[in-house]
Order: sequence, then structure tokens, then C-alpha cells
Amino acid sequence: MRIALFCHSLVSDWNHGNAHFLRGVVRELLARGHRVRVFEPRDGWSRTNLVTQHGLAPLQEFRKTFPELRSTLYDVETLDVAAAIDGADLVLVHEWNDPDLVARLGRARRSGRFRLLFHDTHHRSATQPEEMARYDLRDYDGVLAYGEVIRQLYLERGWASRSWTWHEAADTTIFRPHEGERRAGDIVWIGNWGDGERTRQLHDFLLRPALELGASGSIFGVRYPTSARQAIGRTGLAYRGWVAIHRAPLIFAQHSVTVHVPRRPYVESLPGIPTIRPFEALACGIPLVSAPWDDCEGLFRVGDDYLLARNGREMTAALRDVLSDAELAAHLVRHGRETILARHTCAHRVDELLAVCAELGLEEAPLSPRRAAATS
Repeated sequence: MRIALFCHSLVSDWNHGNAHFLRGVVRELLARGHRVRVFEPRDGWSRTNLVTQHGLAPLQEFRKTFPELRSTLYDVETLDVAAAIDGADLVLVHEWNDPDLVARLGRARRSGRFRLLFHDTHHRSATQPEEMARYDLRDYDGVLAYGEVIRQLYLERGWASRSWTWHEAADTTIFRPHEGERRAGDIVWIGNWGDGERTRQLHDFLLRPALELGASGSIFGVRYPTSARQAIGRTGLAYRGWVAIHRAPLIFAQHSVTVHVPRRPYVESLPGIPTIRPFEALACGIPLVSAPWDDCEGLFRVGDDYLLARNGREMTAALRDVLSDAELAAHLVRHGRETILARHTCAHRVDELLAVCAELGLEEAPLSPRRAAATS
């Protein structure tokens, strides 16, 4: 198929956790012989902040790491939508796009033969419904929602007539275990501070347990206020700033355990959505201990794939157990990666996407024997 993807950014993951999944899906589609064009705004905040703070080196590293991935920069005011989607069979529109562009793509669908899908990977449908109501999806064929609860919200509020659950997943060609790395610490956490959505939880489930255990380790991410950096400084952990997410597998391999601290909306309003971080950790083969979230969709196996801590005291105990019990750590590593490989890779999600396309009457052309052999 010929596919056009409009997303906030493919090349930058600065405060943009969806970049991993979007890259993985595009890579999988390309590997299967589909033609994918990616469009991202020239002034997108993720790319702009990345270049402002780190220069052009991260973009050069991206091109070296993902030589098959390319994106076309555009200005929303001057983008020729008809030219951008000319010949496309499928157009995917990620939710971090300008509402005007979303509407223009919808109007193009009225006279086009392509299929048009909106892709939602955020909590705004529950926490900021007035924001999501700005998106005119009347002419869209449906919505890909990264959790069942969000899928239902789109239908209940009349934002879309059709919706499918499409969870994020791991690109296991990048996110995989690395053996033999030099140990750099006990605990590692990769994530952004979070706009006040998990400040107390980060203290209760990460900083205080690390302090009580006397654990060493590292914290990576952006938008950490001075108070957060000072709090980290009172523990045995070190704040190390932004890191390109494709480097995470090596970082995980240098530490003994990682922690998942969901943002408050996912705990209170959006059960069943773990966000991308557990997929990344389990794919890389590092033991994971999570703060509370409701896995009501049965994505993982608590106690086998990861440990769940209901409060800070339980988090401290669980981290101590993993750090001191090699058999327990190995059990979590083995079962966590097993679940990812069986159910939660970008290849699985592309299978699901193609099933949606077939439901919409859009069939992919068979691969030539040469291309099929190359991608099998």
C-alpha cells in the first residue's frame, strides 16, 4: 500500500514518547514492502526544543540509526494537502497535529478513495475533552485509540462513528537485551517529570525508595524543575538529562532494575493503558517494578512479567527483592520479554492495522516473491 503519516515528529523524541512506536510501525511497514511518506511540522515543539538544546547532532544520529526513515517538513499554513496525499491508499493522522490540518485532511477524504484514520495516544480525551472536541473527524473512517477506554470515549461522545483499540508496542529490532554491558548503577528511570501529573508519585515510588535502599543509579528525561533536580540530588541517583530513546536498551543493560510511574490520569481515569515505557523495559530484558495501574485489558502478567507495588513501602521492598534475588530478577526478565515477543511488538500492531484496513475494504497488494523473501 501507499501510506501517508502525519505526526508531530518522527525524528525527535524530546518530550515525545510516541516517537518510538511511530518509528517502529513505519519501519515494519517498510520492511513488508509498503511505501510510507511521513510528514511533520517544521516548527514542531519536540524538534524545536531538541535542536535548541542539543544542536543538530541528535538529528544526525537519528539518520545514522534509522537510515530507512525520512520525514518531510512542512508549514501548516502552506502545505498542499492534495499533493501530500496524492496516490495514497491509507492516511494516518496522529493526534498531535494542528486541528486545521486534521479538518483539511477530512475534507480531502470526501472526494478521495483513500482511507483516513485518526490515531490517539494521549490522555486528553479524558482530561481535556474540550481540546479533543476541536478535531473535526466527521469525514474520517475511524479512530485508532491506544486503549479500550479511549476507544469507548470517542464513540460515546460522538467524536467518531468507528474506533478500534490499538495499543502501543515495542520495536524489538531496537529494544532488545544487550549482554555484557558494564554495570553503571542499581536503578534506572527514563521518563519526563510530567507537568505535575506524577510529582508526588515520583517521590513516593522512585526517589524515597532509592534513598532508603542506598541505591545508585540514573534518571533520564526532560523538563525537570529545580526542585526535582534538588530532590534527586539528595538520593544516590544522578539526573542525566535527555537521552535519545534508541539508546535506552544499552542504558537498561547497565542497571539492575527499572521503575514505572504512570501519570495520574492513567491511574485515575484511563485504566488499561500502561503507556510505552513498560513495553520498552520488558523488551530490553530489565526487571520492572511498577507503581499502581489497572491492567484491565490483560496486557501483562503481574508477578511474572513485572512486580506491582501499591505504595512506597511495597516499592522499597520489591526493589530490595529484585536487587538481592538473582533468581527473581531472571524470572521477571524471562517472562517479561516472552510476553512482549508473543503479543506486543510493532509487527503485531502492523498486523492489527492491516486487519482494520481490510475491514474498511482496503486490501494490501501481494508482495513480489523477491520482496517477500527479503522480509520473511
